[in-house]
Parts: sequence; structure tokens; C-alpha cells
Amino acid sequence: MKAVQSSCCPESAEGKSPCTCRAEGSSIPQEIRTTTSEITASNRFDHFLARWGWKREAHIVKPGLYRLGNPTPDSMVFASANYTLSFDALRSALHGTDAWILVLDTKGINVWCAAGKGTFGTDELVRMIECSNLAGIVRHRKIIVPQLGAPGISWPEVIRRSGFLVEYGPVRARDLPLYLKNHAATPEMRRVEFPLQDRLILIPIEIIAILLPMLVISILLYFISGPFSALAAVSAVLAGTVLFPALLPLIPTRDFSSKGFILGFIVAIPFAYLFSHNPDLPGWASLLAGFTPLLLMPAVTAYLALNFTGSTTYTSRTGVKKEIFRYVPVMVILAVLGVVTGILLGASRLAGVI
Repeated sequence: MKAVQSSCCPESAEGKSPCTCRAEGSSIPQEIRTTTSEITASNRFDHFLARWGWKREAHIVKPGLYRLGNPTPDSMVFASANYTLSFDALRSALHGTDAWILVLDTKGINVWCAAGKGTFGTDELVRMIECSNLAGIVRHRKIIVPQLGAPGISWPEVIRRSGFLVEYGPVRARDLPLYLKNHAATPEMRRVEFPLQDRLILIPIEIIAILLPMLVISILLYFISGPFSALAAVSAVLAGTVLFPALLPLIPTRDFSSKGFILGFIVAIPFAYLFSHNPDLPGWASLLAGFTPLLLMPAVTAYLALNFTGSTTYTSRTGVKKEIFRYVPVMVILAVLGVVTGILLGASRLAGVI
């Protein structure tokens, strides 16, 4: 089916054009693109690369209006982010449905995170409604928005500025077929969960983000302090990126940072015992050696654990800010003390004291 040209940037009620939908000053109006519900091997490979953090900016679709199937002016309109995983989850869930998909420019960020950052927000939704000339394409005035996008969308503002009523759909795209039968959500559809599978999916991208620094530090520690020091560094990182999401609900306390401190401390205990029982060290040096992993490893693990706050249902934006101000100074203090004890041990070895 050929792309249909639509008028671009129509005048708003105030007589102004609030949107910018012509790229680089081009006079070509935005087209209505066509998509399907099929998830191809290429799509799945793109999802794999996205999960591993490969070329983060490459996993996007063009913002604008998409035709799914053979929609009519009475067909439903769904809003999505221009992140490929978000867009693909929506279109695959709508298999067999003729619909319009309005893709917002979220800078390649998923709906939930974009709603928190404001890119999946009221202004962008209104802008895309007007830029796509949606009012001239559909007869109704309703657009279905993912529930996870609700923090960024003010429905009173949207209806005031665009005339479109926002309907908040279910949390998960896969629940759309059942939801659309009567446009009513069950309690389960409204409940945001974070099961083991969803937590484990986050591990690859976290590992990739810290992989190079971990390797560099581990190699340096190997030559400076020996293989067990290098292993301690790797263990602290793996505790924060692998064990933490896997064990998240089982670790007591609510704050992610305090959970990270607890996990890091537990992982550090074997190394503290090993270093403090080195027969080649005098008593005071053994004490310093034992304290070093108990200071450094919890700080590293807690810092990495804090990275998961933006991916979970356990925290809020306000809670994350409180955690940062409350716990990051503690992480810094512990890390500095751990580095100081390590430097003292290293200097003592060089000076021939131990």
C-alpha cells in the first residue's frame, strides 16, 4: 500500500504551529507509514543487540503515524515510543487488528523511562497529533496510551490542546487483545510486576556498561596485589550486575543502595577472611588487608545496584533522588577508605615494611 501524504503542522487553536515536523527545513509533508504485526528474524536480532547495549541510538523507528493492517477513519489509535522494542511489542500484540499507531519521538527510549524523562509526554503527544493531522484522518477523538506512559501524559491537557481523549491501556502490550474486548482492565492488567525473567533481561546491558573498567581494574590488581584481589574486583561487579537483579526480592530493606551494601558485604566476607589470614603479613597489615574488601566491595556493589532503580517497579523518581543524596556519599566514603587502606598496604610492600 502506498504511503499517504498528510498535511503537516496545521495551525493550532491559538493560531500558532506548536510542532516541528519538517526535517531540516524540508517542505515535504510527513507521510503515513505502513507496518505489520510480524516480528522478523531481523527484528529479533535488533532486540538482541538492544538488550546488549549495542549502538543504543540505532534501535529506533521514525516518529509519526503508522498504518497497521487496513485501518479506517473509525479504527483505534495507539500511542507508542520510537524505541524498537516498545514499537514491536505493541504492533505484535495487535495481530489481526486494523489500527493506527502514533509513534512519539522519545529519542529511542522506552515508554516507561521516556515518561519519566518527559519525552513521552503531553507536549510530544499533542505535537504528534497535530503534525500527523490525526484529526483529519480519524473521525473519533480517542487515543490509547500505555499505562506506563501515564506519568508523562496529562489527559486534561491533551484534550484541552488537541481535542483527543486519552485512554490508558494495560501495563503490558500482550494484554491488549483481552483489554480491547470491552476496554476495561482487570486488576492484573493494571499491576506492574518485575518477575525474575524481566530482571534477568537487564543483566547483559549492565555488564557491557561496566565491562571495560572491570577488566582494566582487574588486570591492574592482578599485577599489583595478586589474583585474589583481581577476583575480588570481578566478584563485586558481578554481585552488582548479576546477583543483585536475580536476588532483588530476597534481599531485606527497601532501598536499592542498602540492598547493594548488604549483598556486597556478604560477597566480601570470604575475601576479607582470606586476606586477613595471610601468614606473610604482620598483624596490623592483616587487619588492613581484611578491612579493604569490606570497604570497597559493598561500595561498588551498591553503586551498581543503584543503576537498576530506573528499570524496576520498586522505586519512584522521588525515591531515587532521595537514595542518591542519602547513599552516594556513603559509597564515596567507603570507596575512599578502601583505596587508602589499599595504598597503605601497597606502599608498605614497596618500602619493605611487609
